[in-house]
Amino acid sequence: MLTVAHASKWFGGLHAVENVSFTIEEGALAALIGPNGAGKTTLFNLIAGALPLTSGCVYLAGRPIRNVQSACALGIGRTFQNVRLFREMSVVDNVLVGLDHPNFWTASLHLPGLLRAERANLKRAYFLLEEIGLEALATARAGDIPFGQQRLLEIARALALSPRLILLDEPAAGLNRTETTGLEALIRRIRNRGITILLVEHDMQLVMNLAERVIVLDNGEILADGPPAVIRADPRVCAAYLGAGVC
Repeated sequence: MLTVAHASKWFGGLHAVENVSFTIEEGALAALIGPNGAGKTTLFNLIAGALPLTSGCVYLAGRPIRNVQSACALGIGRTFQNVRLFREMSVVDNVLVGLDHPNFWTASLHLPGLLRAERANLKRAYFLLEEIGLEALATARAGDIPFGQQRLLEIARALALSPRLILLDEPAAGLNRTETTGLEALIRRIRNRGITILLVEHDMQLVMNLAERVIVLDNGEILADGPPAVIRADPRVCAAYLGAGVC
């Protein structure tokens, strides 16, 4: 599904990502971990087409990702480390943003398919809100709902794109343990729908519970790559990131 081939990103003399290569199979649930400043979010931005590569390539199902538009068209959805919602819009309108809409001529000429498409989109948006438990807040202003629910709303908006691959950038950040448990169940449901997931997360309990494979990034390079049990037992990973409480 995803191929990252010798990806590098330099910001002047700073090598944020350096010659990173890995593949992720269709339907997999993988995690990307590492200390702050390891290059995780930069790598996410390269995969999502939000940053140009200094060198290397990123492919989704064999097709190159060149920019945000091509990433979306190929089927990549994402959330962000810092929640990015349309805060003045309603919860349901935030989800509707991610759905397909009638083209300019259908909309401007009020052709017969317009009303059907709008009704179908609204039905789909409410279905997604029900799936993540936010249907009761559909008409609320997105900026007014609790932070944990804002995180869930970002996931619903990403799912509205009908992605083949979803990138979750620290989805548990700022959540309490009850909210994190609910998030874990939601991620499992998304994966069970056949969507490939790549997760960046600092909550090691969540990572070890969910991921089948863990890629460890340190100083912009891959330090280790393997099943959670192997990563947990790797002394280099323990020294660089996990610490005695996890290893």
